[in-house]
Amino acid sequence: MLKIASFAKPENVCSNFAEILQTDNLIKMIMKLIYNLTLIFVTVFATAQINSLRLNPNIVLPNDSIESKNLTTSLNNFLFSARKTNEENKYVFENEKIETFIQLDEINGIEKSGKYKDDFFYKPYLTNVVLLKDNNYLIKVSYIGTNENVAMLRASFEFIAHKSNNSFTFSSPLLRNTKNWKREKIGNNIFHYQNTINKEKIKEFSKLTSSFDLKLNATNKISDYYCADNIIEMQKLIGIDYKSDYNGQEESVWSASFGDRKLIVFGNNNSTFNEFDPHDLFHDRLSLVIPRSEVNKPVDEGCAYLYGGSWGFTWREIFKAFKEQMASNKNIRWDEIKETPISFKTGNYSNQADYIVNALLVKKIEKEKGFVGVWEFLKVGPFEKGNEKYYKTLEKLTGITKANYNDKIWELINNEK
Repeated sequence: MLKIASFAKPENVCSNFAEILQTDNLIKMIMKLIYNLTLIFVTVFATAQINSLRLNPNIVLPNDSIESKNLTTSLNNFLFSARKTNEENKYVFENEKIETFIQLDEINGIEKSGKYKDDFFYKPYLTNVVLLKDNNYLIKVSYIGTNENVAMLRASFEFIAHKSNNSFTFSSPLLRNTKNWKREKIGNNIFHYQNTINKEKIKEFSKLTSSFDLKLNATNKISDYYCADNIIEMQKLIGIDYKSDYNGQEESVWSASFGDRKLIVFGNNNSTFNEFDPHDLFHDRLSLVIPRSEVNKPVDEGCAYLYGGSWGFTWREIFKAFKEQMASNKNIRWDEIKETPISFKTGNYSNQADYIVNALLVKKIEKEKGFVGVWEFLKVGPFEKGNEKYYKTLEKLTGITKANYNDKIWELINNEK
């Protein structure tokens, strides 16, 4: 008997076709997801390969292959994490965080070359591993870039690797390098020095520190000061054998903050602490209680000039030079120099005129509102074109507006003795 083929009902055909479409879309979505994940993996893998630690072929690593692998893996992670904030780096030795942070500040961004437009031009090379008596390791890493077969050294760093279970954490060699140094503690200030120190000068320093801290309501802030001759000695203490940024430079002062601690290393002919700058001291104490990113720099500078002078000159000496060189020009507009800064000289040193104007305003605010008013003025925020926030706060504190600013500043200048 002839059989007639049966056909599916139209609604069944539509339903099957819809299912096929849904399955096809699902497959496409899965394939797209796999592609994107693969792309991400390849990118991350390629980046990791580009930026991973290079091993000098002649380097002598620990005999234990497992320990050797753990050491190099941890070091690679430590250097990779150095691109983040110091606090995010989980490979910093817990007991020496602030001592290592001052070194990490010098490593951040070290791989980048503006000249060659390459964010990873300088590669990290492990150049030495030495086992120490305490079963830690001294590690040396150099950042080197090559162009047309020419090798260029960017920097060389020295670390101490501390073993912890199957991993390592790292620190600056600062404490190790100064373990035989002497120390002098006055209040919350601890001075580390190699041979001798000017005890009268550190008493004067500590007294001024206390007065600034009282204004800033900064309590229980511990500060460690390391006294070195020059920038070369300072860098070696911290664990920087070389950094191209400082070629030819003789002096500098570096610092780091962490919690209630401040670390300052002097590399400015100050191994015996025979002098200090009260101006810079105010900046240092302020940084203990508020991040610099939240501070209005002209107001901060105004405070530092008023309370500490600058370059070895007192506030009175600086204001005298300002009045003779700047305020002798009666056509000058103080609102204009706020937008386009100009400078004057005290001795051989330059000072921005707007900073002196802000010192006068700080003096007025503190007299009328106390330091709580100055504190509000300091926290206006970073400099911005037009200074709208600055003028708004100034009007609230003093009644001086953007419109009458120029006239009011002339009054302050003329009334300053």
